[in-house]
Amino acid sequence: MEITTQEIKHVELITVKGRVDSVEAVRLAKALESASRRGKHKIVVDMSEVEYMSSAGFRALGDAQRNSQRHQRGEVILAQVPASIHEALELVGFTEYFHIEDSVLAALAFAENSPTSDSSVPG
Repeated sequence: MEITTQEIKHVELITVKGRVDSVEAVRLAKALESASRRGKHKIVVDMSEVEYMSSAGFRALGDAQRNSQRHQRGEVILAQVPASIHEALELVGFTEYFHIEDSVLAALAFAENSPTSDSSVPG
């Protein structure tokens, strides 16, 4: 698994490539926690090249969402989620917990313009 991060305006963009299994999910959780520690509570996760995500990966995303939403206007937004992973997100009820966009640009625009941390609007 490969993780890259970059700051775009006031949003942290985290790009994940490869398989997010139970071992690699720890690295994903650390990247998300690192953004939060640096005061970045609006996070876009580009999942376009994620091949597989285990329940530990979903847990890392859920923990990051809970942490981000503790801060004013904080939120984790998912972008370009592959169909198979989107289906798994639906099965565990996460599609109602995350705002999901079809492109990174749309996700960044949503993050920059979202007035609240209410992510209960399906994407």
